[in-house]
Formats: sequence, C-alpha cells, structure tokens
Amino acid sequence: MFRFIHSSDLHLGKRFGQFTGDLPGRLREARHGVIGRLAQHAREHGADTILLAGDTFDTETPAPDVRRQALAAMRDHAPVRWVVLPGNHDSLQAAQLWAMLKAEAPENVILATEPVALPLSPQVALLPAPCTTRRPGRDMSEWMDGATTPEGTLRLGLAHGAIRDFSEEGATSDVIAPDRAARAGLDYLALGDWHGALVVDPRTRYSGTPEPDRFKHRRPGEALLVSIAGRSALPEVSALATASFDWQILDLQLLDGDDPVQVLEALLPESRRRETLLQLVATGRSRLPGRTAMTEAAARSAPDFAFLELDDSGLTTECEAGDLDLIDRAGALREAAAALLAEAESERHSAGEREIARAALARLFSYAQAVTP
Repeated sequence: MFRFIHSSDLHLGKRFGQFTGDLPGRLREARHGVIGRLAQHAREHGADTILLAGDTFDTETPAPDVRRQALAAMRDHAPVRWVVLPGNHDSLQAAQLWAMLKAEAPENVILATEPVALPLSPQVALLPAPCTTRRPGRDMSEWMDGATTPEGTLRLGLAHGAIRDFSEEGATSDVIAPDRAARAGLDYLALGDWHGALVVDPRTRYSGTPEPDRFKHRRPGEALLVSIAGRSALPEVSALATASFDWQILDLQLLDGDDPVQVLEALLPESRRRETLLQLVATGRSRLPGRTAMTEAAARSAPDFAFLELDDSGLTTECEAGDLDLIDRAGALREAAAALLAEAESERHSAGEREIARAALARLFSYAQAVTP
C-alpha cells in the first residue's frame, strides 16, 4: 500500500488586487497556511508524501519572503516529504527561482525539475513532467510512455496543464493527452492547473486548488488522499477539506410577488461570515422599488462578510407609471424617468437595450430615494 496526498495550485504570493482593505493580505496568508493543513492531513492519514502538481508559486518571481517562508514551513513538517513540480506560473523559464529553490530547499523537499523517474520508495517511481515555459508548446507528459521502471513498481505521473484547449486559437500542441495514464501504464496521474477537483478517469485526477481564489468552480478547497494497494489495483481517492475561506455563488431567483429583500436575507449564510466571500446572482423579475430595496439590503449586509457583491445584470425590472411618482411627480427628473420607461417598453429596441434602460431607471430611482428627505 502506498498512500500520498495530491495537491496543486497553491499560488503562494498571489496579490488579489481585485479586493481592497485587509482582505488581500488575509487571502495570501490563508494560502501560506495550506502548507500546514496539508501536512496535518498527511500525518493524520499515514501519508508520508505530498505531491504538488505545479503553480506552488503565483509568479516566476515570488518575493523572497514568500519563497523562503514556504520552504521553512515545509521543513518544519518533516518527515513529511514534499515534491514540487514547476507549473505554468512558476515554470523552469524562471531559472533564478529554481536555482534559489535548489540552494535553499531542505532535505524533505524534492524539486521535480527534470523528466526522469524519481524513486519515492523501492516499490514506487514518480514520473514528473515539469513545465519548461508558461506555454511549452508540446505535451510535456509524452515522455512517460517510454519511461522504464523496475518490474512491479508503482508508476505515478505528475503533470501540470490542460487536457483540452480553451483558447480561441484552438492550438492543441501543449494539451495533455487525457488518456496518458493508460498510454504510459500509470497507476495514477496527478494533475494540476484546473482549480476545481476533476475526475478524468479512475487513474487521472485534478486535485483543484486547496484554497479557492475565484468565483468559478462552486467547490470548496480540497486536496486528494490517494491510496494504491498494488499494480493491479485502482487508486482509492478521497477528498480532504483544506480551505479556510469559503467562496460561494448564490442564485437569487425572483418571481412576481416575491419580496426581494426577504429572498436575499433568507439566502445569506448565518455562520463564518468573516471567512465567506459571496457573489449573489439575481435573476427573474422585480418591481422597481423592490430592486432598489434589495440593492440597499445587500450593501447593508456586505460589511458582515469577507466580501459580498450583487450581480443583478440578469434581473428584469418591472416598472409601472405609479412607480415614477416615487422619483418625482413633475419636473426634469420625472421627464427623464418617463423617457427611460418608454425606452424600456419600446418594441423598437432589442431585449438587451430595453434592459439597459430598465437598469438606468433603477439607478435613477435609487438616487432619487437617497436624496428624498
């Protein structure tokens, strides 16, 4: 039985420039804290090896404190062994980075910088595919097919990259073959790059990032505990919780007659608000006063959370003539509101143009309510 932890995409030193205040610093510190959480899982589950499948660092030039504190944290958790693979964010093109890592790495940190078989034990060989550049231009895992290992040895692959191309250009030269495990006779292929956990086949997985950094995958941060009984056995894989921050996308669906404020408040989580980042996506239909009240309610709740944003671009605003009286009964504001309402209801415009007019009317309503004594 060989048991190890598969993780990737720690992106240590990530700046999180889209946020303000102390949140970027808190998020960076959480990423550093992943090292300790991974080591704790390794000890608790009897795993002596942690495979990091690329992008341990967010850039090819991490600050000295980011680099050295990461190595120090790994050293402090010996005898747990760390295998660090160059990814596309911290590729081998950063020669100075990898030279410094080689000079500073403690004994329990292995830098998988060459496509050669690394013995993890007498019965286990690791076949790494380090990224030579951000876009290598070829499938770096291809060499595994012809790699020789002693008979009966477990063959583990470690690579970083996509198994399909997501670019508009359609270039596929550096896409990892999704059947690489079968082609190379691998017992397990540990992949990095995709930030959400993903099962490619029974022997091939993305671990996802252990600490989420965006609203996308709708999954918590996790790592994978992998146990392999022998060459003929399929890996046993289980998820390990690793994240300290919770990134959530919540769908706020509104129907005619709904009170948008009540729907929003019922949706907000009650616990761990300081460690929760929320993206509320409003869809459906709402009257103009309700939409404004919902926006104000979201703004009131925002300070309770690490981050909260309301995306109401998909919400259709219903407006009646009586709603305009709440803006103004006469004068320039009333004329502007009436013009926007006419634009919002005009069949001469596309659905997108009508919604732009509704959104502008909602903004005008909000301003008018804010200045009303």
